Amino acid sequence: MHDTVNMTDQRLDQRGFSLIELVIVIVVLGILASFAIPRFGSMSGGAKIAATKEEMTSLKHAIVGNPSVVSGGQYIDRGFEGDVGFAPSRLQDLTAKPDSVLAYNKLTRLGWNGPYVDSAGGLYLKDAWGVNYVYDRPNRRLISIGGAPDSIIISF
Repeated sequence: MHDTVNMTDQRLDQRGFSLIELVIVIVVLGILASFAIPRFGSMSGGAKIAATKEEMTSLKHAIVGNPSVVSGGQYIDRGFEGDVGFAPSRLQDLTAKPDSVLAYNKLTRLGWNGPYVDSAGGLYLKDAWGVNYVYDRPNRRLISIGGAPDSIIISF
């Protein structure tokens, strides 16, 4: 009988959660997650929009230059168009000199003076959703359609 009392005392001293307690905790965490995930998902969309706009602005500056970069009273970031005299025919012309364009001449300050963007893996060609930008040269626009149904348009 003495052994039976010790076994009962040992069971009462053991700490831990019952299966019912664990199930309740899992259900509560599931409910909290169902509210939190959509909220974080929309924040991710906002971050993608901001990143895409920032990259599109960088591409715009690569094409037409950045008028806010001045040294000695002259623009020093003239972009592809400022150096060559016309907009590139495609975005890839910002990273590699097209055959039809002369090399940069320091005296005349004309010619391809690139690369104008970092070409690492061609990432500059895609928006934050991984969709290629639409380069509309005739209308002087850059369009991101990855965040459909809302397109992001930057004019230059």
